[in-house]
Amino acid sequence: MPPEHPAPLASARISGDSSESASPATAEPRALAARVVEGDRAAIAEALNRVDDNRPRNRDDALTLLDALEPRRNGIRIGVTGAPGAGKSTLLEALVSGLHERGRSVGVLAVDPSSKRSGGALLGDRMRIGSAARETGVFLRSLAARDQLGGLSEVTGPSLDILSSALDAVFVETVGVGQSEAQVIDLVDSLVFVVQPAAGDLIQFMKAGILEWPDVFFVNKSDLGDLARRTAAELRAGLDLGTRRDPNHMPKVLCGSARDGIEIDSLIDAIDEHQQYLTETGLRDVRRREGRAARVRSALATRFGSFGLGLLGSGTIESYAADHPSLSVDRLIDDLGKRIEPGFASDVP
Repeated sequence: MPPEHPAPLASARISGDSSESASPATAEPRALAARVVEGDRAAIAEALNRVDDNRPRNRDDALTLLDALEPRRNGIRIGVTGAPGAGKSTLLEALVSGLHERGRSVGVLAVDPSSKRSGGALLGDRMRIGSAARETGVFLRSLAARDQLGGLSEVTGPSLDILSSALDAVFVETVGVGQSEAQVIDLVDSLVFVVQPAAGDLIQFMKAGILEWPDVFFVNKSDLGDLARRTAAELRAGLDLGTRRDPNHMPKVLCGSARDGIEIDSLIDAIDEHQQYLTETGLRDVRRREGRAARVRSALATRFGSFGLGLLGSGTIESYAADHPSLSVDRLIDDLGKRIEPGFASDVP
């Protein structure tokens, strides 16, 4: 996963947590964006706070910031998904340490279940990945899922856009709620699915739909021996039979232990190989272009429903996004939302 940034990033970019102090809130958005690209820790934290602030008076500054960062989103994006208890957070800690040893800067967006009382993240992932953050300087951000069934918070996308403008690699860990987590593919370049041994046989894997989207499978807890090896064999058999997102790429199935550090280097190598494949085939640009439009469609559908999407007409989202590559996803959502709103007003008797 070679860094692709237009300019070298300072080593300070990988130190500290996003909850630390930020620069003054009056920083001009474009100047703030320039500091984010340079890896300024406080600037990254402030930028993340701005996109998480949904007060209307702050919206214009947030959009200007995201527009300025849109051409600089060069860091690779890796989704980590799987059922609760599969060991995603433990695996992330091992991956962060491994990538740090290879000289790469890393960010983690950990989407936690939401508190029913406050709506905030319960911070379980921050607790589990905390030691890795302290030891390697990973930039960690916990986000509340806020009842999003896709396992993602609504601010995950813009937060990922910010981190991938400053860091070599950014992981997105979802809450693990099931098949609806396919939503994460709209955000990431590569998807790693973490499997727990004895999680099911081939038919169950196929019925659950988990074989279609991932680019790499990691069967965790290999210390369970035959159970883990049998699960890995079932997955390999299913990949030969089922439908895959990319029929020209056979996902690797690895068996290891996040706790004991077994096959972590092999997993990093598999991610590297997939990134190289995406670059050589041009699929990285295709995935990002399709994901960009899908994010806009999903947000507009949530806001305006199928009626609102119908007012735009078929193909409008894709063509508008393609015609405005320098605009952020959030700006596209706002622009197209303004086209839809008059249709609702005219529909009122």
